[in-house]
Amino acid sequence: MVELPSMVGNVASSASSASSASSARRRRPRGAGASGPRETSIRRGIETFLVVASEGAAAGGGLSVTAIAERLGREKSQVSRALSALADYGLLDRDRDTNAYRLGWRIYAIANLGGERRLIGLAELRLAQLVARFGETAYLSVRQGTETITVVGHRSPRSVQAVSWIGRTTPAYCTSVGKALLLDHSEADLGLLFDGVTFEKVGSNTARDVAELSRMIDEARRLGFATADEELEAGLFAVAAPVRDGRGRIIAALSVSGPKFRLEPRVEEVSQALVAAANDLAAEFSGRPLEEHD
Repeated sequence: MVELPSMVGNVASSASSASSASSARRRRPRGAGASGPRETSIRRGIETFLVVASEGAAAGGGLSVTAIAERLGREKSQVSRALSALADYGLLDRDRDTNAYRLGWRIYAIANLGGERRLIGLAELRLAQLVARFGETAYLSVRQGTETITVVGHRSPRSVQAVSWIGRTTPAYCTSVGKALLLDHSEADLGLLFDGVTFEKVGSNTARDVAELSRMIDEARRLGFATADEELEAGLFAVAAPVRDGRGRIIAALSVSGPKFRLEPRVEEVSQALVAAANDLAAEFSGRPLEEHD
């Protein structure tokens, strides 16, 4: 059975009218229709979000701060603050190479909308195949800062199964998908990422600190897949493999999770199938062979 996050609004239809909405806002006097003499930061944030969510922005791979400010007729400083707030909550994502803003993964987890629906659609077939083969729950997850978000999943048909994590966030330091998504991070990178984060012991084998997490990731890197053995909750075992884009960057992770007594004895078979599914998904999503990655 396919599970998707609940639809919370038609973002696509709202986004398609973003340009006309922002143009209408520029034509009316400041404060007109508002509850006070100044428009609120919430209004600015919504208008900024709708511009980034427009079809034109998606087709171009995102928009720069300057381009967004020009479309809204606002100062760059105002737009920059709104973008930062939206990115902090995972509603927008900033491309590290181009600095362009685009829809963030939290939007896809909430509404399953936007340009990345193709990855979700392609992943569903692989997830269904994994569930059919192993009889355990399979997920597609992405990372947002120090947390992971479960975007889509297929449930196990068994009576004893892992709980559903669809649309939920979990700490990256205690999950197999978290380690798979952080596979390219050095210990120094992890130290910067988790600076100020308390590693709460949520399972008997939860990593205690960055150093221990780094050792776990080193082992996952050597194997090509990650596991989590009662690190998130008692009795839960999970295996995950990273999904890379055409340039070799990790963009998501596929995982299989279930009761430890069933899944751990099959870890070799499950990991091989997961790595193959993740590589197959990456190649189809990118539309070309993946670049070599150390």
